[in-house]
Amino acid sequence: MYLGIEIGGTKLQLGVGVGQDATLVDLVRCDIDRSRGAPGILEQIQSAGKDLVTKYDIARIGYGFGGPVFGDRGIVQTSHQVHGWDNFPLAEWTQQQLGVPAQLGNDCDVASLAEACYGAARDVRTSFYVTVGTGIGGGFVIDRQIYGTHRPATAEIGHSRPGLAASDRHDTVESIAAGPGISDRLIPRLKAAADTDAAANALKDAVAGKLEQLTTKHIGQAAVAGNSYAIAVYREATDALGWAIAQMITLLAPEMVVVGGGVSLVGEDVFFEPLRQSVAKYVFPPLAQSVRIVPAGLGESVVVHGALALAATTDPSKSQK
Repeated sequence: MYLGIEIGGTKLQLGVGVGQDATLVDLVRCDIDRSRGAPGILEQIQSAGKDLVTKYDIARIGYGFGGPVFGDRGIVQTSHQVHGWDNFPLAEWTQQQLGVPAQLGNDCDVASLAEACYGAARDVRTSFYVTVGTGIGGGFVIDRQIYGTHRPATAEIGHSRPGLAASDRHDTVESIAAGPGISDRLIPRLKAAADTDAAANALKDAVAGKLEQLTTKHIGQAAVAGNSYAIAVYREATDALGWAIAQMITLLAPEMVVVGGGVSLVGEDVFFEPLRQSVAKYVFPPLAQSVRIVPAGLGESVVVHGALALAATTDPSKSQK
């Protein structure tokens, strides 16, 4: 048995599985108290992890960490959401506290591994995973192995600059196509709309006029319902993301691109079809028909599944289990 642990900015999940499919034998979820920082999360892992390690005779632990890591060294670089993680030797700590060897990966990287092993990309050799939510991350998998674990960062598609004019480091694909970017671009347009503009008023009414509370969920629902403002800002998002995916395809030529995350959940008409059209517009033509762009196949436990896959695929004793 293996233990997969997801460390996020708001939640901690620990799942037990055999590392061969997307079945979880056990799953523990804890809310994170960000004010306690990394020490608080480590206490939760120590408490819940010890019980699971003992109960299921865990052979190896895999982590999906919400931030940059030195995966091959088992060290967390930092967290942009929770303090106290800078240069933390998580794999070494796990061995000391839980008595089990551990492998560390970035959350998006291990999610890409999960989709490659058990999800939408399980039937292809090369796949690129993109998650579009509060931020935009990526992961590249070749023959069930995450590429780039020896590098400080890899596959960071959300940090691509959308064209030569994007000279500011904050001017990224993520700033246009992630959830906060979508709402940030829409709010000024709603403020400038005429009082008689029905489409603008519909979005304002959704948050009782408090536009700072307008979320991507509100905008997505409005786009699905045909709201012209919501559709327009989603089209800008899918165009920027499609440009970035097209550049990635031109360089790496994966067989499949898997897209997940909350922003993508609005479905085919609002998200995936416009995204595919943008990719086709910008990609190197000989590759245009050779790559499938599909929705993710695994749900909110995808990082746990990926952490399990990481533990299983790096465990030298796997063939004997």
